[in-house]
Amino acid sequence: MSNSIVEERDYTVIIDKSGSMSTQDQPGGKSRWVAIQESTLALAKECDKFDPDGITVYLFSGRFKRYDNVTPDKVSQVFAEHDPMGKTDLASVLYDALDNYFQRKEAGEAKPNGETIVIVTDGVPDDRKSVMRLIIEASRKIDRDEELGISLIQIGRDKLATEFLVALDDRLHAAGAKFDIVNTVTIEDIDKAEISLTDVLLKAVLE
Repeated sequence: MSNSIVEERDYTVIIDKSGSMSTQDQPGGKSRWVAIQESTLALAKECDKFDPDGITVYLFSGRFKRYDNVTPDKVSQVFAEHDPMGKTDLASVLYDALDNYFQRKEAGEAKPNGETIVIVTDGVPDDRKSVMRLIIEASRKIDRDEELGISLIQIGRDKLATEFLVALDDRLHAAGAKFDIVNTVTIEDIDKAEISLTDVLLKAVLE
């Protein structure tokens, strides 16, 4: 993505805080929860260079909470209010994020180059059909494919989650989407590229 597009764009990060996010994937290593907190801070610092208003951050499990205008100094405070527990109700939080964007667009308050939504999750959403339907409906409301981008980043090794997230990337057109607005990065992709979760998040925003 060119610098001019990056600078006139809004960024939303949706973070899974279901119970499995407390898992340590390597013995003695960081939990997924700690890793995503560190990566979110790095992302907020990068976005602060061209969008001093801050990013929007959602934390979700069975319920969700939205934080607007999150600057780097607010990231630790956001995470301090939550612990990993509960289900993976991605549909509800994704509906809120998309609805928020389209309301701002209609009111003339959205940035001219649209929005990037980054979703970090380790499990299968509770309602997969609703998630797919929301994305398809969103694709039909935009004027050009680069206006709205949804990056799905998998942490953890749940094979069903991998299959679903890849299907969202590969099968949207066949399912009726106007544009293919999803890009999925699986845990296998991350392993092969030998890059960190932070690098993945930054690429989702900057490329």
